[in-house]
Parts: sequence; C-alpha cells; structure tokens
Amino acid sequence: MRLLIAFIFPWLTFFTIGRPIAGVICLVLQLTLIGWLPATIWAVYALSQFKTDQKIERALQQRSSR
Repeated sequence: MRLLIAFIFPWLTFFTIGRPIAGVICLVLQLTLIGWLPATIWAVYALSQFKTDQKIERALQQRSSR
C-alpha cells in the first residue's frame, strides 16, 4: 500500500514512515512539475530503506531473545 502512495503522493510516504520534515521538503519539490519524478524516486528509495531497517531490527531482536 505504501508503494502505491509513493507513486501517487510521494510526500505522504514520508509521513507514514515517521519522517515529517522530509515529507514537507518532498511536498515542496513535488509542487513543481519537474520535481514530481525526483520526489517519487526519493519516496520509493526511502520506503525501501525503511523496510530494510525494519528487517534488520527484527533480526536483531530475534537474535537477542535467544
């Protein structure tokens, strides 16, 4: 679902992953027609990093609980 949001409303993606300042910057970038594509790419990249960070955190928690 977040990936779909990243393509349609890139700035909203940052708010869903807890990065509101980046969301505001992305919104300003998105307001220009030329900035739409970089904003979308940035949102998709940030979302992939967020998912990677979550996987690492889960792995570390599982490892420490053993």
